[in-house]
Amino acid sequence: MKPNQLNADQADGTRQVRVALGERSYAIHIGSGALAHAGALVGAHLARPRTVIVADRTVAGLHLPALCASLDGAGIAHESILVDPGEGSKTFATLERICDELLKLGVERNDTIIAFGGGVTGDLAGFAAAILRRGVHFVQIPTTLLAQVDSSVGGKTAINSRLGKNLIGAFHQPALVIADTDLLRTLPARQMRAGYAEVVKYALISDAGFFDWLANNHNALFACESAALAHAVATSCASKADIVARDERESGQRALLNLGHTFGHALEAAAGYTGRILHGEAVAAGLAMAFRFSARLGICGAEAVQRVETHLRAAGLAAGLAELPGPWPDADALIAIMAQDKKTVAGKPVLVLARDIGDAFIARDIDRPALLKFLNDQLADL
Repeated sequence: MKPNQLNADQADGTRQVRVALGERSYAIHIGSGALAHAGALVGAHLARPRTVIVADRTVAGLHLPALCASLDGAGIAHESILVDPGEGSKTFATLERICDELLKLGVERNDTIIAFGGGVTGDLAGFAAAILRRGVHFVQIPTTLLAQVDSSVGGKTAINSRLGKNLIGAFHQPALVIADTDLLRTLPARQMRAGYAEVVKYALISDAGFFDWLANNHNALFACESAALAHAVATSCASKADIVARDERESGQRALLNLGHTFGHALEAAAGYTGRILHGEAVAAGLAMAFRFSARLGICGAEAVQRVETHLRAAGLAAGLAELPGPWPDADALIAIMAQDKKTVAGKPVLVLARDIGDAFIARDIDRPALLKFLNDQLADL
């Protein structure tokens, strides 16, 4: 973790991580009770005291009154647009509806949209903000573990295509991120575990010490202990902030953040984004597959692979295809889906692989026959 990115505790009891992007730098406020300060935090970024909240219906039922109360307390007018939860909402049709409603509400370029929900809501609201009037300010208030540690930070916004996940989108950085760890207490256990896969990802990329901490403290996270959650979220965000500051638009090192995702996104697409598997569940299996493939290539030792698989299973996550609900297409079909990955160059998949826990790297020249044999072997275990 970079010392200039994780600041000392703030007066309101939250921790702060800075995403250093020059004039577009912003803060991530993390901690118990952070939502109560949303009015003051958001108000500092408004050209006029008015905003529009985009929230999913589940989150709205649980937490929208608290957000509205905080905005009211700061004298900020607000209206809301609700979307259905789940990956099935990341479509052109939902995006069009959001944009039309924002325009009907008279949202101007200097106004601010608040994305209030998980990764799906953040992607939809952020993409709408990116394209509405060629760019409107927005704030992320993530309500899931996955969104707090990953999707709300870094400015990636997108919707899905029938050909793959997140293939249509834009880079559009938020003005502010508010991650209230108390909101995670209402998260279903399955969603919490799925989000945890992204936390593990940061440890596997570049922080072996964090992986050791997670091995000893993951149960505290699932019990929603405030200190453990704040540490895990802040450490993950600081790791991502460091990479994003160095490579905002994924021209190089930012691709490291996709460890496990090329395999995982292929599994999500093969499952049809139906909820059969959640994003984090696919990522967890993808992490284990990335380590196994690294070992198959002679890059990574068997002990590291075993530690990764053991930890994922201890956290209640799948460590391979056999532990996810099928059916699955054949290896050729999976490779065809992987070819739609945004990192693909000249038709060849680019994978993030690992030499060890905490030592991931970008592999740009993957041998297709080796990948095909690996996937066939994975499928043979079903």
